[in-house]
Amino acid sequence: MSRPLQWEREGRIWPHRESSEFVKVGAVRWHLQRMGESGKPKLLLLHGTGASVHSWRGLMPLLAGDFDVLAPDLPRHAFTHGHPPDDTSLPRMATAIQRLLDAQGFQPDFIAGHSAGAALALQLALDHGYTGPIVGLSAALRPFPGLAAQLFPALAKALFVNPFVPRLFSAAAQVSGDSDRFLYRATHSHIDAEGRACYEALLCNSANTKGALAMMANWDLPTLRTRMAEIANPILLLHGDKDAAIPLDWAKEAHGWLPTSQLEVLPDLGHLAHEEDPEQAARLIAALAATTLGASA
Repeated sequence: MSRPLQWEREGRIWPHRESSEFVKVGAVRWHLQRMGESGKPKLLLLHGTGASVHSWRGLMPLLAGDFDVLAPDLPRHAFTHGHPPDDTSLPRMATAIQRLLDAQGFQPDFIAGHSAGAALALQLALDHGYTGPIVGLSAALRPFPGLAAQLFPALAKALFVNPFVPRLFSAAAQVSGDSDRFLYRATHSHIDAEGRACYEALLCNSANTKGALAMMANWDLPTLRTRMAEIANPILLLHGDKDAAIPLDWAKEAHGWLPTSQLEVLPDLGHLAHEEDPEQAARLIAALAATTLGASA
């Protein structure tokens, strides 16, 4: 399907619909979910490429007791519409998120990002003065090695500008059972049926696929890599040892580049570790909050 996802159609299966809001900021209509109580430390959740707020379905309610939690669909993802393709670059996406936070009067005390969302958290620290703790869940921080660093963004850009490619990807995902197999091959994570249904809706939608391709085409991790030594935020990297998308060795390398980081390896979990075991992720996030914010764990 080439039209964007519709909340009253595909969105009927989205977890925690009652916590969803749609917010206009300029020409952009953001979809976000909000849980917790005002007065608690403010926690921002940033999902990864091709995902949505549904990826926090298990974790977000567990965190809502200790935090005021905000989770948006990223630009050109899921039910957030109106961003131009250029807003999918790392600096511009961070700026777009900061614009949303300013409009909401929500300045986070704590950020957790999954995969590419962890890179966004670092960019918010570098460009927008965020000084609080960062949790990187299966963080995608390491650039591709060698020539691949130039080839993969160029390939993604070539695919993005071809109007047929997102439709072909989405058509392939609609083959019975293929999206489930693709998800496991890509992540080595076993998740619940509710999460699989949401990922299938995203994979089968060519507008969402085009947003993910635009993000891949515009992502510049090599530049972020050159600035990592500037980051002074407390950082906790949580990484499953079965992660098929971001190898554990890559996480160890990124940990070495971030002078204030800790790395915690999560046994027998894949790239979607926070969806497989949200209780463990919540405990580790609360423990970091207790030591850095004085929040109750």
